[in-house]
Amino acid sequence: MATPFQIVVCGGIVPDPLQTLEPVSTPAGPGLKNEMMLPSVLDPWAGHSLYEAAHLAKAFAGSKVWLVSLGPKAKLQQVMMTVAQKVPFELVALDGPGGGFTESAEVATALAEAIQAIPGLDTSKLLVFGGWESASRGTGSTLQQVGERLGICDQFQGVDQLTVNADGSFTILERVEGGRHQVSTCAGPPALFGWATGNLPEPPNNPQVGMLNMRTVMPALQRAKVAKIGAEGLTFAKVALPARRRDTKIVKDVPVDEIVREIVEWIKGK
Repeated sequence: MATPFQIVVCGGIVPDPLQTLEPVSTPAGPGLKNEMMLPSVLDPWAGHSLYEAAHLAKAFAGSKVWLVSLGPKAKLQQVMMTVAQKVPFELVALDGPGGGFTESAEVATALAEAIQAIPGLDTSKLLVFGGWESASRGTGSTLQQVGERLGICDQFQGVDQLTVNADGSFTILERVEGGRHQVSTCAGPPALFGWATGNLPEPPNNPQVGMLNMRTVMPALQRAKVAKIGAEGLTFAKVALPARRRDTKIVKDVPVDEIVREIVEWIKGK
């Protein structure tokens, strides 16, 4: 039977995608218009990994979940008031810039150092979870670099399902093209998993879980280490919303084949 796991979830915060996000240039570099006024949420990809981590920890007695998150302290406090009601975890907070205009290598370094500093962490039981991609950085490069800095060679991306076998090994379903999954196996920890959507719904709010979590969340925020994430050598020439263009043509009684031909020609012309 598998031993208890120590699961570390890397999850950043992002502006609520339902808001209007307009990139602007600032003296400190690119950012979002009225960024500090925008409500924030836990990155949706990271959210799935957190729920999967809590589900796995519940199935194996003695397991524990940490959430390592980097962002402005005020924003982290705002988001954790909601996230803390979902599943049990212990917060490891880093006070620093968030968003997609930071260098992923520096973010990964800060996260890896925070994970290594967790008291009593046993790497022989360590599982690192996170989002396959990110709402602020579509490449999903940060999590991979965290694994490299922790010396974790067994990395799986696009994970939809993780099954722990009787001998302690893992069977993993990873997304591939055509709506199919690649079946992978892993002997056991340490391992890193970049989650896609998984199979679990978002847990309902549980005030009791929230009260238990807040006992550690607030002290964690108070002692949050300042993470100096710079952008030395990184230059943004321009930040802007993608251009939108709409060409409308009203026609009547045109054969389907002719419509298709015109659409194909229009696409090729772009």
